[in-house]
Amino acid sequence: MTLEFSDRSRSFDEARNAVRFIGHDGTVEIPFFVAAAALTRPGSNELSQTDFLTAFNAARGSIHDVACEAYSHGRRTSYTLTAADFR
Repeated sequence: MTLEFSDRSRSFDEARNAVRFIGHDGTVEIPFFVAAAALTRPGSNELSQTDFLTAFNAARGSIHDVACEAYSHGRRTSYTLTAADFR
């Protein structure tokens, strides 16, 4: 099956310091997290959860592309995308 992102919701997970979103492979939900550091420029200080969600929205297409790439390398229960994944 193909990974899809039909659910456009996302939320900030304080415990992981990341934005959480869901992918679907058929009926299976796959949680993804984008580390906050991957959504900021070096030297950015004191960003709010709203800032991270706005950054996620602006980069949603490339984030989904990176998530698909990570998913294609093997199935896991969840995925955390870091700045290194976007290079």
